[in-house]
Amino acid sequence: MVRRLPNYLRLFRELRSERRERVSSAFVAERLSLTAIQVRKDVEAIGVVGRPRLGYELKDLLAAIEEVLGWDNTTDAFLVGAGNLGRALMGYDGFARHGLSIVAAFDTDAAKVGEEIDGRPVFLLSKLPDLARRMHISMVVLAVPGAVAQDVADLLVEAGIQAIWNFAPAHLDVPDHVVVQDEDLARGLAVLSVRWAEARRSRPTSE
Repeated sequence: MVRRLPNYLRLFRELRSERRERVSSAFVAERLSLTAIQVRKDVEAIGVVGRPRLGYELKDLLAAIEEVLGWDNTTDAFLVGAGNLGRALMGYDGFARHGLSIVAAFDTDAAKVGEEIDGRPVFLLSKLPDLARRMHISMVVLAVPGAVAQDVADLLVEAGIQAIWNFAPAHLDVPDHVVVQDEDLARGLAVLSVRWAEARRSRPTSE
């Protein structure tokens, strides 16, 4: 269900911008290619109750999803790895709409220290533990090469980081109390490539 919530939220925000106040499970199911039963189960799970023939209040749906996802309050985070991927993530303004604010970046390359990425500073990685404690940062976006990802993760754990959004191409071995979300870009590309190849094979050939 959690993976579907951002899609719900995007749709409900769009509908609110159109000045709609209510929505039915059948309408949501059609727009998101789901079943009405699945939509009703998901909505029930976040604690919103609809009314027969009237549907659900959009304001209630939006508030409930943002609370479940923790997007009703902004979470400050650090980014580790100020390379091309890290810079792209720092430059994405969509995170702010989803309750995430990357306030600083860290890297081991001294040449990058003192730079700013979209107005946010780059520090030496060795400065992270002290700044994390002083700024009460518990989340890190990790965008480093796979070869050093575990060493960096060990440092983050020692610094008290409790959540790691991992864009590094490596599995991280961390204690149970640390939450890791892996974003495997290579796996995503592989799935896309296979589906694209299957789609091309299924197309009729022109005579």
